Amino acid sequence: MTAPMTVAFGSATDPGLRRRINEDSYIAAPPLFLVADGMGGHHAGEIASATVIDEFAGFAGRASLGIDDVRAALARARRRVEGLPPGEGAGAGTTLTGVVIADVDGEGYWLAINLGDSRTYRLSEGHLEQISVDHSVVQELIDAGQLDPDAAARDTRRNVITRAIGAGSDADADYWLIPAEAGDRILVCSDGLSTELDGEAIHAILVAETHPQSAATRLVHEAMLRGGRDNITALVVDATAVRSRASRPGDHTAPSAIVADEIDGDTLPRVVAAGGY
Repeated sequence: MTAPMTVAFGSATDPGLRRRINEDSYIAAPPLFLVADGMGGHHAGEIASATVIDEFAGFAGRASLGIDDVRAALARARRRVEGLPPGEGAGAGTTLTGVVIADVDGEGYWLAINLGDSRTYRLSEGHLEQISVDHSVVQELIDAGQLDPDAAARDTRRNVITRAIGAGSDADADYWLIPAEAGDRILVCSDGLSTELDGEAIHAILVAETHPQSAATRLVHEAMLRGGRDNITALVVDATAVRSRASRPGDHTAPSAIVADEIDGDTLPRVVAAGGY
């Protein structure tokens, strides 16, 4: 089967300046671009995040994935994390965020998934948008109008998340299905990057570095320079060609209502700053 889009991508990760172990795990292999940020310490978080990524790795090399594929893999990953034995990750948890390439009636889409406070962004036509929505106490307080976004970065509860895989959480992921366009740039990152770099800094680097590997490397480097207080991972994915109705001669049918029928979450993406950048 022909892939609904072709991509170029780069990846970078580092334990940071204060952590001995890198508990981040990731996969950057079409059609999957996912980051898992483990929680638990003493190797437990590392085991949990690696377990989740390993469950998705079996899809590498496929042309595209559907929502059912992703949901089934997430369910299997959750069972594996919850079943980790004592001394080998028991009680640990992990976030998960990123995109997979999806095919909707022959057209290329980004299927985004998120659990926790790792983040997925999209740069399109110069505008940077945070697709994912943080599952955190601080974000809930912001949404309720009880905390100013500027104060959130300094709040002592900023690392307390409300959804995860494992760690006693059984909450479902958020999903978004987004029509892809040639020229799209996706950033998937752990919170070790977004904690050190604000939206303006991320936007500037994504625009300045034209090659995805250069962009990923520089993002991690800049996060290190600004403190590197946590593990840092960045995946940068560029859509170089996207199949669409316009590119299929004689096909003028409308896309299916897959968003309404298959993705029932009501969470919306966030614009990083009013009007974008």
